[in-house]
Amino acid sequence: MIRVLVVDDSAVVRKVLTEELSRYADIEVVGSAVDPYVAREKIVRLRPDVITLDIEMPRMDGLSFLEKLMVHFPLPVIVVSSLAPRNSEAAIRALSLGAVDVIAKPGASYSVPEVGRDLVRAIRAAAVARIVKRVDESANAALAPPAPLGLKTTHAVLAIGASTGGTKAIETVLTRMPADSPATLVVQHMPPGFTRSFAERLNKMCAMEVREASDNDSVAPGTVLIAPGNFHMLLQRSGAYLSVRVKSGPPVHHQRPAVDILFQSVAQHAGGNAVGVLLTGMGADGARGLLQMREAGAHTIAEDESTCIVYGMPREAIEMGAADEIVPLPLVAARIGDALRRHDAVAAPAGGRALTHCAGQESHAGGR
Repeated sequence: MIRVLVVDDSAVVRKVLTEELSRYADIEVVGSAVDPYVAREKIVRLRPDVITLDIEMPRMDGLSFLEKLMVHFPLPVIVVSSLAPRNSEAAIRALSLGAVDVIAKPGASYSVPEVGRDLVRAIRAAAVARIVKRVDESANAALAPPAPLGLKTTHAVLAIGASTGGTKAIETVLTRMPADSPATLVVQHMPPGFTRSFAERLNKMCAMEVREASDNDSVAPGTVLIAPGNFHMLLQRSGAYLSVRVKSGPPVHHQRPAVDILFQSVAQHAGGNAVGVLLTGMGADGARGLLQMREAGAHTIAEDESTCIVYGMPREAIEMGAADEIVPLPLVAARIGDALRRHDAVAAPAGGRALTHCAGQESHAGGR
C-alpha cells in the first residue's frame, strides 16, 4: 500500500484527487493539507510515502516548501499544477529542486479520470524512486565549458529518452555537451505546456540551442529539439535533408510522446549515424526502440542503476540486449562524445559488439 498526502489549497482539488486515488487498491490517501504548514505537521505524524504538491498556496508557496523538504525531510514529491505559463515555469523549477514528476491538474484540457490515471502511474513510480540529496545548482555553472567535439561530419543524430527523474538527468547530460554537438532529439514524458518551459530553461543553461519542436523543424547540428507534450516526435528524411514530424496518435506504453516512437524512426532514417541514450524512468518505453537503433548500427547507452531515480526503462533495455554501454549519469555526455568521435574517425568494423559496463570513473574496454 502506497501512503499519499495531498497538499493543495483548493478544497475541490483535494476532494477530487482523494476520491480518484481511492479507487486504486494499492494507494491509500492518508490525509490532505491546505498549505505547507499543515503539510509539515501531517508529514511528521502520518509518514506518507509520496506527496502531491500544488505550487501556488497561501502562507508558503510550493517551491519554498519543496526546497526545505528536500533538505530536512526528503520524500518523493509529485507536482500537480495548472497549465498556466507561470505555473509551468514553477513546476520545472520544482523538478530541479527534487520533485520526481509533474502532472497537469484536471481542468479544461484534462479530465479527472485522465489526470487520475497519469497521477497513479506517477505515484507508483515515485514510491520506488531513489531520492537523492539535491546538488547545489552552482555545480553545473562551475563546470569548465565543454570542449568542442570537432567532428568532420555534420549528419550524426543524438536521440535521448527519459521519464521519471528525467528532467534533471537530461539537464546533466546536455549541459556537458558542447555547442558543436550533433542534432539532438529528446523525448521526456511530460504534459503539454511544461515541455515548452523545460526547453526554455535548458536553452539558458546549455551551449546548444534548445527549443520545443514544431512540425517539420529541420534537424541541425548544435540544436536540441524537445518533443512537445501530448505529441509524438519522429525523425523523417527527404533525400539528405532531415527534419522532425510532430503528430498525434495513440499513446505507446501509456505515453505521448513516446521514446519508442522516436528511437524507431531514428533507427530507420539515421541508422549507424546515430547515438541513442535511455535514461531514468518507470516502465519499458524506449527499450525496444533502443534495440532497433543498435541493430541498425547506432551506438547505444543505458543509464546505470546506481544513478537512476527509477531503474525501469534502462533495465528493460539492458535485459533485452539493447545497450552497447551501461554508464553512470555523470559520464554519459563524455561517452556520447567518445562514440561520436569514433564514428567520425572511421566506420564501425563488421562483426559483433561487446557490451561495455562503465562503472564509477572507469570504463572497461569493449564497445564496437
